Amino acid sequence: MSQALVTVPLDIPDVRIMRTEMNENDELIITIESTKHGASCRCCGRWVKKFHGHDDWVTVRHLPVFGRPTYLRYRPKRYQCQACADRPTTTERVAWQEANSRHTVAYDTHLLLQLVNSTVEDVSRKEPVAYDRVLGALERRISAQVDWSAYRALGLLGLDEIALKKGHRDFVVIVTARLADGRLVILSVLPDRKKDTIVKFLRTIPAALHRTIQAVCCDMYEAYTEAVREELQDARLVIDRFHVAEHYHAAADKLRKQELKRLKQTLPEADYGTLKGSLWAFRKKPADLKPEEREVLERLLGYAPRLEQAYQLREQLTAIFEEPISKSVAKIKIQAWIKRVKKSGLTCFDDFLKTLANWWEEITNYFVNRDNSGFVEGLNNKLKVLKRRCYGLFNVAHLFQRIYLDLEGYRLFAG
Repeated sequence: MSQALVTVPLDIPDVRIMRTEMNENDELIITIESTKHGASCRCCGRWVKKFHGHDDWVTVRHLPVFGRPTYLRYRPKRYQCQACADRPTTTERVAWQEANSRHTVAYDTHLLLQLVNSTVEDVSRKEPVAYDRVLGALERRISAQVDWSAYRALGLLGLDEIALKKGHRDFVVIVTARLADGRLVILSVLPDRKKDTIVKFLRTIPAALHRTIQAVCCDMYEAYTEAVREELQDARLVIDRFHVAEHYHAAADKLRKQELKRLKQTLPEADYGTLKGSLWAFRKKPADLKPEEREVLERLLGYAPRLEQAYQLREQLTAIFEEPISKSVAKIKIQAWIKRVKKSGLTCFDDFLKTLANWWEEITNYFVNRDNSGFVEGLNNKLKVLKRRCYGLFNVAHLFQRIYLDLEGYRLFAG
């Protein structure tokens, strides 16, 4: 009975297929030989063509064919240099396999695509291939630090931290950039939040790229802001509006807790019970409230006029940040808001008013170009997922590689 045959291109340059066979493990073994004639002398660099024999057989993993593990088997040729005094021999190097790798470059790419948004253990099981082999592909193809030559302009930089261990203060700093085309790129993972560490990194940015940094977004952590002022003097320092919002929202929320404590002591138990769910109703955006949440919120504010004042002031400031206005107009409107706060007699915003005074220019810089750390916060959510997937990933170089692969893997390897 005849069998149907299918021809599959090997897609490897400068080789000739000698034979194919299936071994007892149902793996496809393809024996090949190089069609190149010559190699660069390892001593003088000249191209030499005098054939001097073969090295031992080499077997490397290649892309699977119809789901079967596939291996290429070949004997590297050796050539002898006649120009060098001691006639050294050189083994040919093939473009489709990196030195000392047991995979073809194509198979490394295949593994890295599988590793995007996955774990080394999962990829190891799916292929199947040894865990260390997957790690090896990552080490060979993904650098542990940024390649500055890949960027022509950086645009907007973001500085933010994450904790590698829950409940511990072992923070690392994630340095990112949002490019002109909107693409988010990872520039570094710094081992701590010290000013000296951040300054040292900023000094590694090439001078040509330094000039392309228009703004830096971060929170009010002084190590960030002082490092930026010292090293990126021409860049606009922007305190992220979402961190600012956290401060004035927390101020209003502090009064909510005080008022609820008062109402628990003064209201009948049945009436106080009708305020259940007011926490999230108070914290939500008004537009996002469900009818039952709006009803609970109105009931709470009806019982607590001072809290209603704070709620209205909170929403008025948010509305200012939402308006498409210039920095100068924003300053006028925020100053008017500050006057209303002081006139209200509320003290819950006192600390926030001090924050506004201390960071006035940096906070209002948001209105210049609407720069914020939204892209950094979005990455933080991705990092939380990565930390859960790769439990125990504490090495900052490996963390950089995994973040880079998750962000860039499809763009680099899916073509």
